[in-house]
Amino acid sequence: MAPPDSPFRPADSPDVPVPSSRVSPDEIRGAFSHAMSEMYRQEVPQYGTLLELVADINRRTLDADPTLLQRLDAEGELSRLDVERHGAIRVGTAEELSTLRRVFALMGMVPVSYYDLSEAGVPVHSTAFRPVDDEALKRNPFRVFTSLLRLELIEDDALRRQAASILARRDIFTPGARELIALGERQGGFAPDQAERFVTEILETFRWHRDATVDETTYRALHDAHRLIADVVCFRGPHINHLTPRTLDIDAAQAAMPDYGITPKAVIEGPPQRRWPILLRQTSFKALEEPVRFAADAPAEDASEGNPHQGSHTARFGEIEQRGMALTPEGRARYDALLSRSRQAPAASDNLAHQRHLSQVFVEFPDDIESIRREGLAYFHYRISDEGRQRLARGDVAAGDVDTLVIEGWVDALPITYEDFLPVSAAGIFQSNLGDAQHQAYAEQSNQAAFELALGRPVVDEFTLYAQSQADSLARVRHQLGLADD
Repeated sequence: MAPPDSPFRPADSPDVPVPSSRVSPDEIRGAFSHAMSEMYRQEVPQYGTLLELVADINRRTLDADPTLLQRLDAEGELSRLDVERHGAIRVGTAEELSTLRRVFALMGMVPVSYYDLSEAGVPVHSTAFRPVDDEALKRNPFRVFTSLLRLELIEDDALRRQAASILARRDIFTPGARELIALGERQGGFAPDQAERFVTEILETFRWHRDATVDETTYRALHDAHRLIADVVCFRGPHINHLTPRTLDIDAAQAAMPDYGITPKAVIEGPPQRRWPILLRQTSFKALEEPVRFAADAPAEDASEGNPHQGSHTARFGEIEQRGMALTPEGRARYDALLSRSRQAPAASDNLAHQRHLSQVFVEFPDDIESIRREGLAYFHYRISDEGRQRLARGDVAAGDVDTLVIEGWVDALPITYEDFLPVSAAGIFQSNLGDAQHQAYAEQSNQAAFELALGRPVVDEFTLYAQSQADSLARVRHQLGLADD
């Protein structure tokens, strides 16, 4: 049995789909997310300040807007708000990526969507590991945006071969982690004590290590090729480079960051502020300059402030996000077109000017919920309304298609929260934390097939997930109302 202070208990709830001697993937994911947050708070003290800021903003936002509070409660968003996080890591080899896929599978997380960041001058392509079931998302929607370095985009042949050789010599997983991954796969899960060890061992993969695995000359050569290449190649593991809480008002958070001693990036990435938020908005503070010790002939303990092997590395930063509704392919095409149009103007020097410009461009995207729904621009969960339940109790009979049911008050339509990421925004966050140097885009270099080969499976299409969730909710409502399938 698990010890008294263990985060795990034998699963005994009837809705947990594992034997009673096993811990559910949702519990493991929740425990790992909490452990990661505590570790990152110790490593990056400003992250703790960021959590305080977000908690303050969320509390003030809900106090000022009871309607929002009621809506979030109805949508099941309140219970997950305080625990919600997304992390980001960067790995260097196909074996590292495929092993992480196995790790996250044991936490109930699968790879969703393919993101090509090479077009923005960042030599990686990525996916996001996350839960996909509606109930699992309500329990803990932890996500890890995971990028694979594209060594083929390093132009210098000798440097590319050297980077590959360095990566081939490292193992980012402890022996205990590899043993437990195999054990969990054989058993189909973990007993409580095994789950606790699993979280502890996997956490080591994400921990910051001050000692570089290369000498300073090698580090500088890789750094000059691209800062991100040095970050991936030159250390023992992929160390978590940011951990992101979710706010209900990112504009207020951006404005408040200096009051908490945090300097935000110049502009908020993503769509403008709206009455009905769409997709994802993100901001961050600048990456920290952290002391490192480069490999040398002298023992590591001889390194000191005056030692030539002492240096610094910049990679880890803090980020805040605000999530809106998931858009359909039609809605996403409209969003992408408007975003592209907005980027034709010169970049604004401050966030207020940037947001004003975005708002002017995005006036063409509807900002009332019924127009968005009727035009098929976003996905919705459908449920019988309180009025509908009262009418059913009186013996009234519902009829009509979904639009009729919504208009006549039988059914509520609740926007589905966007659980994924935006490649342009992700690249903007990456670039703002990689220094001011501009890197030329790697044109026509997208390669989803190669990424999925390294991953060991296809990524899941995000639109398919949202469409299925919407269809399931509508089928459930029609069944409850005694209507034939639409």
